[in-house]
Amino acid sequence: MRKIIGIGETILDIIFRDNVPVKAVPGGSTFNSMISLGRMGLDVSFISEVGNDKVGTMIIDTLRDSGVDVSSVCSFNDGKSPLSLAFLNERNDAEYLFYKDYPNNRLDVDFPQIDADDVVVYGSYFVLNPVLRSKTKAFLEYARERGAILYYDINFRKNHLHERVKLAEALIENLEYADIVRGSIEDFENLYSLTDAHRVYKEKIKFYSPNFICTQGGGSVMLFSRAGEKSYTPNEVEVVSTVGAGDNFNAGVVYGIVSGGVTRDALNSLSQEEWDKIMRCGLDFSSHACTLLDNYVDKEWAAKYKQA
Repeated sequence: MRKIIGIGETILDIIFRDNVPVKAVPGGSTFNSMISLGRMGLDVSFISEVGNDKVGTMIIDTLRDSGVDVSSVCSFNDGKSPLSLAFLNERNDAEYLFYKDYPNNRLDVDFPQIDADDVVVYGSYFVLNPVLRSKTKAFLEYARERGAILYYDINFRKNHLHERVKLAEALIENLEYADIVRGSIEDFENLYSLTDAHRVYKEKIKFYSPNFICTQGGGSVMLFSRAGEKSYTPNEVEVVSTVGAGDNFNAGVVYGIVSGGVTRDALNSLSQEEWDKIMRCGLDFSSHACTLLDNYVDKEWAAKYKQA
């Protein structure tokens, strides 16, 4: 079975509505994707770090309960597992506050085995962070050498705007590794002051990767590939929370690639019809996640989706 390996942060998301906490769930961008993919019954591993505390135990238990291999999740004693406060507005979109207390020595783990056509998911500040960069870069280089498909979710938040120049080199390197790049229009506004997906692709992405997906909040999703350009309309659902929407879109795209038997060699020659099937999975996962306060698809939905 092909493997899916994610690398990224873990965090406990405390979700607020009208300034009242309504739920606390383990999260993190790539973490959320891996949970959903584990619940789909795929062979999933996660590379990360947690504190040796109750929050860390919750995170590890959630991974294991969802079928995700935790062999490459390290537990640290000096510091605490991070927290995120997610404040939902009237549209159920979230604004965040983060609280982090990490040790000096971080990500002291052995990387899992990677083989050709496995899928590696990476993104967010975790793979830009100068403190972790030597380790995350080594992992991405290893994945590229082994012939994996690399899926980069940019996910660049406003709280790192002041670091844009310092992080530019790492960002470009991450784009160079990528076979597929996914970002929200908010990411590109933060990074480049661009809000047009066509300009983003032409000026910032195409040189590095021919495959680009741009999500636009609740609006259309744009796909750019060698098969052409296409816009997709999200499924209409009653939105409860958008906290895990993009993460689950990523999970759906990866599920579509793996379940469709798409290899790295075949990726750049996919037809529009083949991309349509992959994108449909992304939209389905994302829309389902928006109906929940959890950050990932639920097990019952996953079981039904596999059988559909």
